[in-house]
Order: sequence, then structure tokens, then C-alpha cells
Amino acid sequence: MIPGGGQPNMQELLQQAQKMQQDLARAQEELADAEVEGQAGGGLVKATVNGSGELRALVIDPQAVDPEDTETLADLVVAAVHAANDNAQRLQQEKLGPLAQGLGGMPGLPF
Repeated sequence: MIPGGGQPNMQELLQQAQKMQQDLARAQEELADAEVEGQAGGGLVKATVNGSGELRALVIDPQAVDPEDTETLADLVVAAVHAANDNAQRLQQEKLGPLAQGLGGMPGLPF
């Protein structure tokens, strides 16, 4: 509710919504440009993803390559990508979390 029981100022609400939309777009751009890393096997496999979780690079140390045991290498790759995605999710929370909380303070929005 609005303090004093008055009607919300629609112009002010629109300005707040536009600012939040701009802030959200800026945060999404920052996430797309950001890169985070995850690793497995003590750094034998390193995966780099952008802030949205898109795989950008994968580095495999030659010591991790055993032609007789490709399953372990596959597990290390999966673990490194998973770790990188976890880091990307934390970055998303950092960048987008405050914006989502700000939406909850606007009257008439179901957040």
C-alpha cells in the first residue's frame, strides 16, 4: 500500500520500471561478457563458462589423458563444467538478485 492511503503515482511507477528494466539489461550484458572457471582433478581439467552458463573454453592437461581410461577423463570434464556452472549461478545471483528483490517492492507486481 502507498503511505497515506493515496493512489500510486503512475508516472513514478513507470520511471521505476524503466530504470529496473535498464538495470536488468545492463546486468544481463555483464553476465554475457563475464567468464568464470571451474576445475576438476586438482586443475587437470578446467572449464570456462560465461555468466549465463554457456561453455566458452575447456582445457585438459595432457596428464589427464589416459587412452585406457577415457571414463575418468569424461567424469573430470563433466565435473569441471558443473563447477563452472555453479560459479556462473553464483555470479547470476550477485548481479540479478538485488534486481529481483527490487521488483518485490513495486505495488501491483506479483513478486
